Amino acid sequence: MMFENGTRFGTYVRTAIAYFFIAVLVGLVLRALHLFDWGLDYRYLVHTHSHVALLGWVYLALIILITKAFFPKGEAMKRFRRVFLVTQVPLLGMLFTFPFQGYALYSIIFSTLFLFVSYWYAWEFFKRVKKSSSSRGSYRFIKAALFYMVFSSLGPWALGAIMATAGPGSVWYRVAIYFYLHFQYNGWMMLALVGLLFYILEEQGIPLSRKNSKGLYLTLNASVILTFFLSVLFTKPHALFYIAGGVGALLQLVVFIWLIVVLLRRRDRLKNIKSLSNHLLMGFLLLLGVKFMLQALTAFPYFAELASNTLPLVIGYLHWTFLGVVSSGLFLFLKYFRLMRFPRFFLTLYVICFLVTEALIFYKGVLMWQKLSSPFDQDLILWVFSSFFLIPVVWLLYDNRKSNHK
Repeated sequence: MMFENGTRFGTYVRTAIAYFFIAVLVGLVLRALHLFDWGLDYRYLVHTHSHVALLGWVYLALIILITKAFFPKGEAMKRFRRVFLVTQVPLLGMLFTFPFQGYALYSIIFSTLFLFVSYWYAWEFFKRVKKSSSSRGSYRFIKAALFYMVFSSLGPWALGAIMATAGPGSVWYRVAIYFYLHFQYNGWMMLALVGLLFYILEEQGIPLSRKNSKGLYLTLNASVILTFFLSVLFTKPHALFYIAGGVGALLQLVVFIWLIVVLLRRRDRLKNIKSLSNHLLMGFLLLLGVKFMLQALTAFPYFAELASNTLPLVIGYLHWTFLGVVSSGLFLFLKYFRLMRFPRFFLTLYVICFLVTEALIFYKGVLMWQKLSSPFDQDLILWVFSSFFLIPVVWLLYDNRKSNHK
């Protein structure tokens, strides 16, 4: 498929991968700062890393996929092109301001501009979506995903008032940030990925029944809302917050099991999907199941306290979510829509780098938890294996350097 001006989707996908590469590069610099004194501000680079990964790679890849699936040809594609191009302004602005000033005037201006541009995309989606798509079960999930994307922005909007009153050291400052992050990756991203998965099933002629679709939709949304309470357990709130968060985590597991059962019942029809996509689907589901189980553990006060006080465990969970669950889902859908080639070399090396670095991060967290020392230099080994991430990502950019994926 081509845009009206002849620019293919491949150009936009490569832009998203370029941000992925930058996020990996900045992450590598962050880990190097534990080994070398380069005179860089660690906190500023953390902001850069998270914003480029979250809003560059993940956000762009998702809106490309949603547009590919749900936008009609013609004027709608022209409108998307404008939104996509304007989105690069705040993304590049954040990329060149966060490393030097962190959260300050210019980076806040670009962050705010990004929020408005994301609202613009959501508005274009609801205005331009194909009429034939409105009856799909998958469309319901995408609508909810975009709602959470907009809803999550209440967190950043609240930060200004919180900083002016309670200050950045207050509990409410952290709650506002966690609010944004929770509804980003448990709301916007998860529902978008599930919606795209159901879109594929519909395209393969194996749509969910109306009963299953509605049940999964309601249960998943309830879990998204209730698991937010897991994000505020660091404040040691009333027992009801633990119960609500625990119920939400349980509902997530119900959704996961329900989803597995639905797919198993259709496994014969899923054989129509190419083997590589099937491997990506199985990997995505496995990573998603582990994510839900890890999140469910934090419903218990002991593990909630452990997570809030052990930074490597938090980093490991976040990387499991973004490098694992979300990125594997994006790879799956980009492959299915033929927007990108994925050489087996890339996937093999990516999986090895991911599993080894995750093991090292969680190992470091367990050592801190048990107050033990490591017999080797963890930071150096982690930096070495993290550097290998650059190879598959650069290879991916090189292998998809031409816009030849229609």
